[in-house]
Amino acid sequence: MKKIIMYAVLDVEQPFIDAYAKAHNVEIKSVAERLTPETVGWAKGFDGIDIQQTIPLDPSIYPTLKSFGIKQITARMVGFDFIDLKLAKENGLIVTNVPAYSPRAIAEMGLTQALRLVRKLGYYDDRMDQLDFRWSGLESTEIYNLTVGIIGAGHIGGATAQLYSALGAKVIAVDPVHHAELEPYLSYTDLDRVLKESDIVTIHTPLNNETSAMLNAEAFKKMKPSAYLINMARGGLVVTDDLIAALQNHEIAGAALDTLADEGQFFEKQAQPEEIPEDYKILRAMPNVLISPHSAFYTDTAMRNIVEMGLDDVMLILDGKRPNYPVVE
Repeated sequence: MKKIIMYAVLDVEQPFIDAYAKAHNVEIKSVAERLTPETVGWAKGFDGIDIQQTIPLDPSIYPTLKSFGIKQITARMVGFDFIDLKLAKENGLIVTNVPAYSPRAIAEMGLTQALRLVRKLGYYDDRMDQLDFRWSGLESTEIYNLTVGIIGAGHIGGATAQLYSALGAKVIAVDPVHHAELEPYLSYTDLDRVLKESDIVTIHTPLNNETSAMLNAEAFKKMKPSAYLINMARGGLVVTDDLIAALQNHEIAGAALDTLADEGQFFEKQAQPEEIPEDYKILRAMPNVLISPHSAFYTDTAMRNIVEMGLDDVMLILDGKRPNYPVVE
């Protein structure tokens, strides 16, 4: 019987894991901890490994997994920037991810937060906390009047385009690959136009050398002062200090962030006050900024698909077959 260890397992994943183990006659051990130098030893004696996390894997983990006879690392999530692909290759580890477990889940979260920003609900909350129930100065607009710019029109960006299009918004997008099936919902253009013309700029692109820090001071100066930034992708796509400056200088109107560049310090756990970075405190205090703890994916459909699609690739590799979702450097 094959043996697989899964790290950083959430309670909600366990029923799907149990069902998978029974259906495929495989032994699966679930642990709540992330894969670290302190926990990698738990993988000894297992055939495969399945992980979920955002903090970078320590370099020592790769040769340790190799010494255990493990041949792969499966990230049951879209992002895999926390994995050093060069070190993985050097140690004979095939890397896979789950690229589209539920694009709708993340697209719907981005839309939800955008609607909150457009309708200025953060400002209403701020006033009502002071028992001020007046609406003067908080007039908003409706989605069909707006242009939505999508950076990265892949699975999630495409689902995002369909949602906004259904609400009557004009949708433009920038992506190196043009998908003909999305043309009823969006028009392709360049990044400069997306930044300059959009009332909502929503990011759905991977984090890599080309996209890192792409939303910086220069980009924010191109955006409308009435525009909103939505980041449901990766924190490293945005220069946080530049975003704070743009918000404070009224260069943009607001932001919704499901991810931050330094989130590994405190997301996914009960944090202590001393662990909270200053940039989070500044952003959290702004009524025109919404922050969620990298939870846009968190739906029942997504959790089932994350478990099943990740484990499918582990099993394929253990059987000597090509995985469904190999990561190409």
